[in-house]
Amino acid sequence: MPDAFNLSSTDTIIRSKRCSYQVLSPWACLECRGLVDNDAVTSDALHPRPPVAQILLAFAGIYIIWGTTFVGIAFAIRTIPPFFSGALRFLVAGGLMYAWLRAREPRPFSGLDIGGSILVGVLMTGIGNGFVIWAQQGLPSGIAALFVGMLPVSTLLLDWMFFSRRAPSGQSALGVAIGLAGLVLLTAYTRSFSGAIRPAHVLAVLIAELGWSLGTLLQRRYVSPARVMNFVCLQMLAGAVFQLLMGCLGREWIGFVPAQVSLQSLLAVAYLVVFGSLVAVNCYSFLVAHVPAQKVTTYALVNPVIALALGALVLHEKITPVAIISAILVLLGVALVLFQRRQVVQPAPPAAGMAAASNADS
Repeated sequence: MPDAFNLSSTDTIIRSKRCSYQVLSPWACLECRGLVDNDAVTSDALHPRPPVAQILLAFAGIYIIWGTTFVGIAFAIRTIPPFFSGALRFLVAGGLMYAWLRAREPRPFSGLDIGGSILVGVLMTGIGNGFVIWAQQGLPSGIAALFVGMLPVSTLLLDWMFFSRRAPSGQSALGVAIGLAGLVLLTAYTRSFSGAIRPAHVLAVLIAELGWSLGTLLQRRYVSPARVMNFVCLQMLAGAVFQLLMGCLGREWIGFVPAQVSLQSLLAVAYLVVFGSLVAVNCYSFLVAHVPAQKVTTYALVNPVIALALGALVLHEKITPVAIISAILVLLGVALVLFQRRQVVQPAPPAAGMAAASNADS
């Protein structure tokens, strides 16, 4: 699972509980209630606008780094068992983040709902990331990225059915239908992409998607805006422990010889720790603070395209006509869910407001 979603708590914790528009930004609650125009809302009111070069570099970070994480996973699991590789990655990343937090405060996890944070960590980092890593034993990296690209759609569906109970708009419903059609097509023809694909691999990536979506919806109950980084740290550590337990249950140590781990796999894990779990997270949080939401969320469309291209170029994965059609359907569905024109509520003129108040008093 791309680490784009490791900071999805910043996407949802400030959002209104009545809002069904999920994987966006702290401005989403206002947008979905039609109170502001997304294009008019930036963080310039909170911070001075940074240089254009910084913004471009931050976009390059989330586009390129998160687009390459699937290829990084493919290299990592060549000589390291999947759950063990994920556990190592998030233990190191979480440990580094804890050390950074600990240097600034004596009790980094104070003020957190420990049980809720661990639950979300298991759902997102444990199941969400771990099952995708496991699934890539058979799924090509680009195809796995397309499955993961459906996250905004699955999150919207779960929110509608079990959380806000607010029905999606007509455009969102159309996006869900188109995205699901792409997912069904992708699932039906998975064997055409690689002979190593088994139904268990497809089931694993679907469970991962549901786990991440559920964790995204639950986490707003357990974290406050002031403790986001602390929450993410505990989430990583909890997910790492879960993946380690899954690796033990799957007896991944059988046939695993640490001395035979290749330098390529170790470098891949290091890349995922430093760039995927630390650098790109900071790029994302920087963009959320300075750039309108609709521009930031374009990573959901760009990452699968980069993953498909890199999978073909670096790993020599097949891109079949079915894969191209599925990609178009999935990305179109996600685009319809993410990017909607919202009606802006114009403030009433003072005279009209006074007249309305006069009528109410009478």
